[in-house]
Amino acid sequence: MTDNYGKVYLVGSGPGDPELLTLKARRLIDSADVVIYDQLPGEAILSSIPQKAEKIDAGKYAGDHTLSQDRINELIVEKAKEGKMIVRLKGGDPYVFGRGGEEGQELVKAGIGFEIVPGITSAISAPAYAGIPVTHRDHASMVTFITGHEDPTKEESGLDWETLAKFPGTIVILMGVKMLERNVNELMRHGKDPSTPIALIERGTRPDQRVTVGTLENIVALKKERKVKTPAITIIGDVVKLHDELGEQFPGRS
Repeated sequence: MTDNYGKVYLVGSGPGDPELLTLKARRLIDSADVVIYDQLPGEAILSSIPQKAEKIDAGKYAGDHTLSQDRINELIVEKAKEGKMIVRLKGGDPYVFGRGGEEGQELVKAGIGFEIVPGITSAISAPAYAGIPVTHRDHASMVTFITGHEDPTKEESGLDWETLAKFPGTIVILMGVKMLERNVNELMRHGKDPSTPIALIERGTRPDQRVTVGTLENIVALKKERKVKTPAITIIGDVVKLHDELGEQFPGRS
């Protein structure tokens, strides 16, 4: 590790409600020389980045990647080698389907010091704001998180649909809207009850969050009817039944 190099902070911004940003994340963003950010943190957080910081948009949009992941890795290293303090700002938590582990590996290879700053993942916070606890003694004693967007270069899927179809707990799928039809069809094909409750949560924890509730059998039609868009996560399991009982909450509303 070279003393002349700067330091990198892989920072999770949480699910979008700016009040769920950690104190450490806020302090580091406010003191950064460079902030390399995705779009998932949301406008409320991105607009709070100080003017003095160099801001670099590394967001990935459907069919339009501002920067490839390889280029993002290179850019983080380049800026750190200039002796700058870098915040790599990500939505949710950097190590929960956020590619923070990949970026950390590149920094280790380059001999650059870094710290991970965990964030509140949308996998638990978005359901919570939607009135859906991912575990509940009467409904689910287990929860599993899976990605709806695997590395396209992988020869085989890392998802075991047969096991997931038999899983008795809550299934949370991040980044799964595009592949929703495939996902629910795979679950039902492997024996999951078509009447299993499912919820799609768009822009969770933000003032414009929206929840669509259905079953495995009808959720694809509901998605098309309601024009569900990313960012959104999918919750599958009996805990979805609690949505109406517990109710939604929205930031900024009392």
